[in-house]
Amino acid sequence: MRKKSVSIISVGICTAVILCACSSGEDENVFTGETTEKLPYQENLDAISPAAYSEAGGLDLEPGTYISVIGKEENASYWKQIREGVEQAGEDLNEALGYTGEDQIRVLFNAPADGEDIDEQVNILDEELARYPDVVAIASIDESASAVQFDLATENGIPIVAFDSGNSYKGIQCTCRTDNTKAAAEGAAHLCEAVEDSGEVALIVQDSVSENGKEREAGFREEITSGHPNVTIVETIYMDQLDGLKRQAAAEQLNVTLETEEETNDQESQTAADPEAENKDAEEDPAADEKMEEVTAAAEAMSDEEAVAYYLGKHPELKGCFGTNEAATQLCVSALASMDRIEDVTVMGFDAGKDQLDSLENGDVDGLIVQNPFGIGYASVIAAARTVLEIGNEADVNTGYIWADRGNMEEETVQAMLYE
Repeated sequence: MRKKSVSIISVGICTAVILCACSSGEDENVFTGETTEKLPYQENLDAISPAAYSEAGGLDLEPGTYISVIGKEENASYWKQIREGVEQAGEDLNEALGYTGEDQIRVLFNAPADGEDIDEQVNILDEELARYPDVVAIASIDESASAVQFDLATENGIPIVAFDSGNSYKGIQCTCRTDNTKAAAEGAAHLCEAVEDSGEVALIVQDSVSENGKEREAGFREEITSGHPNVTIVETIYMDQLDGLKRQAAAEQLNVTLETEEETNDQESQTAADPEAENKDAEEDPAADEKMEEVTAAAEAMSDEEAVAYYLGKHPELKGCFGTNEAATQLCVSALASMDRIEDVTVMGFDAGKDQLDSLENGDVDGLIVQNPFGIGYASVIAAARTVLEIGNEADVNTGYIWADRGNMEEETVQAMLYE
């Protein structure tokens, strides 16, 4: 199969090269013009299209304007980068406007501790709306959640901007994100090339409810279906459904048949019609409750890594695995490592946090779709400012992405987009 190492290339953030001009003392050799120092995050801004969403100048916001930004997760490296972009845009706006003290534009970033906690994100949105911001930018965990809150915001003149992931709400003013479908398709093409365009691959998706998760899954599937007929997706695992998968895995390991949802609904209907039916069933199978307790205990003791390893282990001929975000990619790595199959299965995925860069460097991961989270955060604030000023927005702002592997890690454009 694959060879794990070509050469180990250290991964680091590029340091700025300082150019120094020396004068000879003669008038004709003295440089009197002005130079513009390149911003350390200029590559991130250059990736944003249209370019208007990378510029903080010319946005004449009122003093004290409040821009509320709500992310999906607080501590993941990807979301820390988004927050840096958000805060940098706020600083740039205030510098461009000359605002200080109480006049400053307030740009506040909030996010749940857990990237799957829809309820906490909705609670944060409720709290922010109670503060009456001038605009809200939100990365919705669930694309269909918060419709009630968005209606309330609209009634109170608070417009909504989306970023990272879209939302099905009709009143969204602008969405700043990666072209997820295109990026996932490119990732699928690289994976198929690595497995020589044939064999079995698995897909691990960060969730089943976010728009970007759905777009990435769709882009990956479409690329394989349309361009790689000899490659088969034999397993798709959604990380927000792992609890149910653990229960199913535990039941299979204990030789217990779980009731399907249809069977459960039928039983509930029968119980409602005949209140004594539940007691009759228990009398017919007195060990049923004990078996279910064993399944529950085994499922609760199972880690995410063990659950993924169980399902991947059903496919001994598996040649590739693709994760649709940082957590999904690393979960694939840890599961395969626990199975002693990391040497035999090609792993690729999205994002480039510290763990993934380490995995790319040591050969556990073979390639990454690297998004531009700093640019996503920056563009979302600019879109929010434009929305407040009612100067018009693009429906979608493309924040860009790059492909990174061990062969191009030293390139300046790649280094500039990496983060830890």
